[in-house]
Amino acid sequence: MHYAHNLSMETREQVAAEPTELPLRPQDEVECRRCGVHCDKVVYPGACVERGCPFVYSYEEFGHTYMGCVMKVFEVEIDFDLLREAEKRRGGFGAVRATSPALPMCRVEVEGCYESRSDELGCVNPEFHELPVGEPSFRVFAQIAS
Repeated sequence: MHYAHNLSMETREQVAAEPTELPLRPQDEVECRRCGVHCDKVVYPGACVERGCPFVYSYEEFGHTYMGCVMKVFEVEIDFDLLREAEKRRGGFGAVRATSPALPMCRVEVEGCYESRSDELGCVNPEFHELPVGEPSFRVFAQIAS
């Protein structure tokens, strides 16, 4: 009689091979892998500090102050002095990957990893790009031709 040694791996492989359905609320997801582009939601920790977010925490350790998010919208803890220095430069500190659905006060964007993989039909999951309540749900870009 033949017994599989690693049943959990077989189960994961079988699950990964099945096509995924669109979720009920795709705008609440933090990543989308339904096409080749691979989009992630990112948040800007500098905006959390600037907006005085009530969910920002800080602590001191090893002579440095670190900040993070109580709601775990992002999981990294950032050296606060380095964040402030980076925010003074053009472009600021930048974004970090969201690990939980963003809150209405979060500055959140969607970044695609492989934009060249998009096809003619565009995004197969357009609701993923919806931002939290309180944020604009679209952007307007003006191109001025000379």
